[in-house]
Amino acid sequence: MSRPLPICYLNGTCLPLEQARVSPLDRAFLFGDAVYEVIPVYGGRPFRLREHLHRLDRSLAGIRMPPPLSHGEWAAVCADLLARNGAGDAYLYLQVTRGAEHGRSHSWPDGLRPTLFAYASELEPLAGKLVEEGVSAVTAEDTRWARRDIKSTALLANVLLKRLAVDAGAFETILLEDGALTEGSSTTVHVVKDGILRTPPNGRHILPGTTRDVVTELAARMGLPSASEAVPEALLREADEIWLAFSTRGVLPVTRLDGRPVGGGRPGPWYARMHAAFLAYIRELAGTPAL
Repeated sequence: MSRPLPICYLNGTCLPLEQARVSPLDRAFLFGDAVYEVIPVYGGRPFRLREHLHRLDRSLAGIRMPPPLSHGEWAAVCADLLARNGAGDAYLYLQVTRGAEHGRSHSWPDGLRPTLFAYASELEPLAGKLVEEGVSAVTAEDTRWARRDIKSTALLANVLLKRLAVDAGAFETILLEDGALTEGSSTTVHVVKDGILRTPPNGRHILPGTTRDVVTELAARMGLPSASEAVPEALLREADEIWLAFSTRGVLPVTRLDGRPVGGGRPGPWYARMHAAFLAYIRELAGTPAL
């Protein structure tokens, strides 16, 4: 598990994480009434910061909250946290809650002051074994709520679904709904079949992935055609390659699904090219403005 770094941000102030305190009446605690973002950092530079902040704004709009900070102000918070913690490779967690009221009401009162929290954590290096051998996954019915496009902190369903993978000795639970792929419990799922990269289209049933967009852009550079379309369960199970994309690990290959090999049971040739392209893209962005 990644280790949190010692200095955090809370409501305009940087302070030791162990001293940070939030009211037990905060609506995030009582209702999960909050949204969040996770942003990878490579060499002290937040990766795809603009895209992550755009998604944060979309999530806020989805729960009817105005953005509490501009992108420039969030960028300053991120830079300050990274500097105070001396962070190089890390990830940033940003959370906005609707705030605390004196009591507990399902319909929130006007005028609440949002709670803003952010911290940094070590970004563990991607183990070479995961790249060389891939990971296993299990499938399960998608039991989450109907607004998965909102990156909400109310993640109990995701937590329970992820635990299915842990109980099976697997890395991820890949979710199915009405006979089609949605996503993973904490990842976007990409399927390569017959030389085409397929991912379910954005909508309320999945979270619009920022790393997913990077994968699509890099696939175009590599000459791998991509399609944003429904992925039937049968196509998932017959895939030549399956990839998981997520902020803290980039892209990983799935080589076993429900105990059966995916393709040849080893990371496929398109994944090898994608992994190399992803690392090259990180180097390409080094030294450029994050925002």
